[in-house]
Amino acid sequence: MTENELLNRLNLGENQDTEFKSGIGGLPKSLWESVSAFANTNGGYLVIGVQEKKGLFEVTGLSNPDAQRKAFWDGHNDLRKLSTPLCHEEDVNLLSINQGTVLSIFIPPATRTQRPVYINGNPLLGTYKRRYEGDYRCIEQEVKQMLRDADDKPQDSQVLPNFDMDDIDLETFKTYRNRFISREPDHPFLALDHQGLLEKLGAWRRDRANKQAGLTVAGLLMFGKEQSLLEAFPFFHLDYQEQLSSDPEVRWNFRLTQDGHWEGNLFNFYSRVYRRLTDELEIPFKLNAEGVRQGETHVHEALREALINCLVHADHQSSRPIKIIKRRAHFELTNPGRLRISVDQLYSGGISDPRNPTMLKMFQMLGLGEKSGSGMPKILRAWKEQAWLMPLVSENLDLDMTTIMLPLISIIPEVVERELKAVVGNYYTGLTELDRLILVMAHQFNSVTNSDIKRFHPQTHPRDIGERLKYLVAQEWLQQFGHGRGTRYHFTGKAAADQPTDNSVHLESDSVHLKNSSVHLTVNEAQRQEHLLLIASKISSTKKAKRELMNETILQLCADDYLELRALAKLLNRSSETLRTHYVIPLVERGQLKLRFPDQLNHPQQAYKIVSDEGINMPNLHQR
Repeated sequence: MTENELLNRLNLGENQDTEFKSGIGGLPKSLWESVSAFANTNGGYLVIGVQEKKGLFEVTGLSNPDAQRKAFWDGHNDLRKLSTPLCHEEDVNLLSINQGTVLSIFIPPATRTQRPVYINGNPLLGTYKRRYEGDYRCIEQEVKQMLRDADDKPQDSQVLPNFDMDDIDLETFKTYRNRFISREPDHPFLALDHQGLLEKLGAWRRDRANKQAGLTVAGLLMFGKEQSLLEAFPFFHLDYQEQLSSDPEVRWNFRLTQDGHWEGNLFNFYSRVYRRLTDELEIPFKLNAEGVRQGETHVHEALREALINCLVHADHQSSRPIKIIKRRAHFELTNPGRLRISVDQLYSGGISDPRNPTMLKMFQMLGLGEKSGSGMPKILRAWKEQAWLMPLVSENLDLDMTTIMLPLISIIPEVVERELKAVVGNYYTGLTELDRLILVMAHQFNSVTNSDIKRFHPQTHPRDIGERLKYLVAQEWLQQFGHGRGTRYHFTGKAAADQPTDNSVHLESDSVHLKNSSVHLTVNEAQRQEHLLLIASKISSTKKAKRELMNETILQLCADDYLELRALAKLLNRSSETLRTHYVIPLVERGQLKLRFPDQLNHPQQAYKIVSDEGINMPNLHQR
């Protein structure tokens, strides 16, 4: 970090990748918690010798910089303090500016084999993650997930005690065998009985270490009975949805989940979902009688790769579900577990590190699934051939989940261009190419980050992308959530004619703006706005308010109809992020607020309404 970079970070304040700490009296005790948090997330900078005063960060300097740098290295290299040394010599520097000398420490992100990075010799109590501008201790499930990923032993090769052939759904396995016969009828494995074939596939194994024999994790997940699966993996859940309606009240048009009507194992799920994913694609395609590719297009091949990758890269011991959604404009495939390689390595291809290689082998025996990390490049090739918006892979580090979005639209299709023009109005012709790309991505992917945009516009520096994002947020065409590298930007969908000025507040799609010149409002609309302003006045006119009063006010504002976060923020004269983190989310978790889109937490038009108005003291509409 240079002096100028330090000054820029001081102006921006703490965020997901920057933490300031005082150096008075030596290294702060919380230093190692932050080291663990940065390492287990995306890395970042620790700057020692900075204090916060009245919301601003000022350099106070270090009294003995060399001694404190040595103290850091002593702790860094002490395995009793930090489980894994991460920093190199060039990562730790003393920077001198006018106010004094600070210690700048860059913490690189840990690899999957290094995680969890923990402190004080206890992974269950000493593992931390970074969330926005703070560190939080990981719960036991998060630590165990990292420990599973750190182990080089395949997660799906483990023998399951007390599970045997009775736990296999024979109809599923016979279907698999028939597919195998159709592809390679003379394969020597096919001369074996069911158990023999399962053993060759890795679905049945003898563990020589403990002299156990039985079904493996892969065997049960691929071919098991649903009840047996749930006994082994209580949180195992598969969910496929088709959300093809334009009516927001219709949550899905079709749903496939474990409901007792079919044996909910992975092979059955794959077979059913793949047919529905590729159905109605306006691209020539043929299947033979067995459902095997026959002169298929690259798009169908790409969808198959994405679906298989979602299944074989999932952490099936997680409490999170596998969720696949088909929409009119894109596919969305989400699996529990972080990427085991970097996003850049994934897009480049050539590196494969499957979480469940035994299951991948089972698919490959049917000619499904790719080796050597070629799956993602094939997906990118297919989408490029169709001139569609490039697929976007993202990680949710809070939930330890990975999502791939596969858009089915061109870079700027007519319908999207019309919508963007409706939003930005006369400003559209003045937008740069980068501005339009950002708005299209936010429109299609629900939310994007600076690094997502960088992948689509590699010639542009992240700093320049950040400037355009700030501009689009200032115009209220985008809404910002989070800080630093974790910041996400949502498309607001707010029409140009509705761009707020002065003290206007955009309430809802069926609401209006608070302006003195709102001559087109109906009496009811005007009364509602007056009512909301009256409720909010006890908060908006003050800089500080008790939590109980803030919670009560938010519930009152959301009593009549759904209200978006940005409307709440304007009414209460508070930042959206503060309201979301400290008030709205806790109210949702306590069951006092409900979401308009409960299945899409990050929906750009997400809004909130009270669950019940019982016990809420509402001011009179005509009160003065």
